Amino acid sequence: MKFAKGRPLPGGKPGIDIAIPSFGYKSSIAICRRYGFIRRGKVTDGARFDGRMLRDVVTNDNTASDVWADTAYRSRSNEAWLKSIGRVSRVHRKKPKVKPMPARTARANAARSTVRARIEHVFARQKDQMALFIRTIGIARAETKITLANLAYNIDRLIFHERRAAKE
Repeated sequence: MKFAKGRPLPGGKPGIDIAIPSFGYKSSIAICRRYGFIRRGKVTDGARFDGRMLRDVVTNDNTASDVWADTAYRSRSNEAWLKSIGRVSRVHRKKPKVKPMPARTARANAARSTVRARIEHVFARQKDQMALFIRTIGIARAETKITLANLAYNIDRLIFHERRAAKE
């Protein structure tokens, strides 16, 4: 559920938060930066906050120390956790409230976006070319469908790399 602020009450007090339902499912994945294979995935309901998913998709067997993610994953607890397991955070910085984003931060985010775009390509590929559309009742069915789409994507990547290696 997402929460929206209600109208202010007389006297300037903030209104009651209203729960706005969020429908659907979210797929959080971790990919290999070099080859583009999906290393780990987690499916949750659409109301779950993205920042809580970081620990479910970051693996210990990955040899890379950098973790690239969007601003939803930036929090003090996530940053401390990444540091404790020896990972380097490359998570986007948030824009300061009421202020313009500093040019240095904007440039750093732009550089991070070039790497992070690879994961968005996975989702675009699944949605467009694989025609992934989840219309199921129950998270178990949605998880099965998304997991099979992830597996099919990895097989497609394997075929791509095998063909590329055969040409060399």
